[in-house]
Amino acid sequence: NLLDTPGHRDFSEDTYRVLTAVDAAVMVIDAGKGIESQTRKLFEVCRQRGVPIFTFMNKLDRPSRDPLLLLDELEKVLGLQSYPVNWPVGNGPDFRGVYDRRARQLHLFERVPGGAYRAPLQVSDLADPAVKEKIPDQTYAQLVEELETLDIAGAEFNHEAVLAGQLTPVFFGSAVNNFGVQLLLDGFLNFAPAPKARVIAGRDVNPENPDFSGFIFKIQANMDPKHRDRLAFVRVCSGKFERDMTVIHTRTGKKVRLSSSHKLFGRDRETMDEAYAGDVVGLVGHGEFRIGDTLAQDPKVVYDEIPRFTPECFAWLHSASTSQFKRFREGLDQLLQEGVVQAYLLKNTGQRVPLLGAVGPLQFEVVQYRLATEYGAESRLEHGAWKALRWVIETDKELDDQLLPTGARLATDSAGHTVILFNDDWSCNFFAERNPGVKLATIQPRNAPDAAV
Repeated sequence: NLLDTPGHRDFSEDTYRVLTAVDAAVMVIDAGKGIESQTRKLFEVCRQRGVPIFTFMNKLDRPSRDPLLLLDELEKVLGLQSYPVNWPVGNGPDFRGVYDRRARQLHLFERVPGGAYRAPLQVSDLADPAVKEKIPDQTYAQLVEELETLDIAGAEFNHEAVLAGQLTPVFFGSAVNNFGVQLLLDGFLNFAPAPKARVIAGRDVNPENPDFSGFIFKIQANMDPKHRDRLAFVRVCSGKFERDMTVIHTRTGKKVRLSSSHKLFGRDRETMDEAYAGDVVGLVGHGEFRIGDTLAQDPKVVYDEIPRFTPECFAWLHSASTSQFKRFREGLDQLLQEGVVQAYLLKNTGQRVPLLGAVGPLQFEVVQYRLATEYGAESRLEHGAWKALRWVIETDKELDDQLLPTGARLATDSAGHTVILFNDDWSCNFFAERNPGVKLATIQPRNAPDAAV
């Protein structure tokens, strides 16, 4: 199963949720730009979770940086040793292909406009005289020199180090031309780990455990506009999933029958009759499911995998017209269930719609676009003045707005936890210093489930 994630920082929460469901990750780096800030943040999440990383240096068909410098950046910026499984032959307009160091084979690149078809490959040994005919003398000499440097000074391949997240196999290519992608996928299949045990309440749940268990890491509505359905994506952690099986929805304690199960590839789907640990199953319907919910045959198995990120942007969305309010509210509730944005209710107000929180402002634009295109509800955005939010973990006094700094407000999140909205980090820190008996946190408490507001 390959799970694609958005690269824009405004959608980092969705990306982080997906990372909880994977056993390994492919880090795609623009060879012309090198490591970008968002890549750095996502790498840290992978490191914290012990997720092995494979690296794909992309866009070699365009002018790119020296590949040796790209490897050096991996070690200096990320502290990650690298082993180039293959090596580029030229770059930009002079890009000729990649050399597979382990198989000692040269894969020659032929451009395919738009990447509509897989680029034809011609494979031969580097010493083949025919190779020199197809590669300029200077490019060939540089290739031989760089490969000798790697053999002398580069790291050796160590599969255990890959599984431990200490060494990243590196592949080069051009995704838009579909060149080098198959080599990456082949390497991924050969070197990626099998599904691992997950720890809950101090005990391991092994993939070999006969009882089925899994957790919902993503919810998406209207993937097929013709059906207007709602899909919950479940990562299978143990046992065997079978279509029509009955499991326990551990958050509610109810038994549910999983009858409409699918395997998905983009917008395409097909019925999925069975699945095992590591597989992803798409379940249609089940409006009671929420991101982070556990489905299991054993009611004592409850996964706590999904992180909740502190929003930095706040706004209200209002229906553009009274006649569209029902559709507007229906669509907004659905998008909140998907976790596109977070919802809060200010205390002591009679607001009809919740305050929305997002990691970045682009998330609000996505909500407005989907409300309009999927639910036929135009909306108006009203920005809030707050820039920081903290959850109240403990307090030695009754909180009210008069106790807070100027502009700060009390609110509740979708699980009923009290939060404080601050105008900026300075006022947040000032309040914390003046009120040591009030303990604040940047992470949502996990003793209550999420729900739509």
